Amino acid sequence: QVHLVESGGGLVQPGGSLRLSCATSGFTFGNYVMNWYRQAPGKERELVATISSTGGNTNYTDSVKGRFTISRDNAKNTVYLQMNSLKPEDTAVYLCNAVNRGRYYGFDYWGEGTLVTVSS
Repeated sequence: QVHLVESGGGLVQPGGSLRLSCATSGFTFGNYVMNWYRQAPGKERELVATISSTGGNTNYTDSVKGRFTISRDNAKNTVYLQMNSLKPEDTAVYLCNAVNRGRYYGFDYWGEGTLVTVSS
């Protein structure tokens, strides 16, 4: 059975830092591209960061570039999101997503999310 469990969210002041983790099981983690999404109240889900299956390539949405860092540990089947210089507009539920798509197949798994609140 597939599981993705996010942790590390919480309340932080503007300018602070948090490190999110997404522990996974039930699939071959090293074959999957991993994404962090976020969804703020009343807004659409937004792709925040992506890391390739080997960890060699990463991409970020413009609003978090230079502040957030995505990484993965394939030995621990875990992906991380280091968030620095947090702003109130980063407040959202952060969700972990695993994707493996080929020409004739597609697998897409989601966690339930962890809430990040940036407020003074």
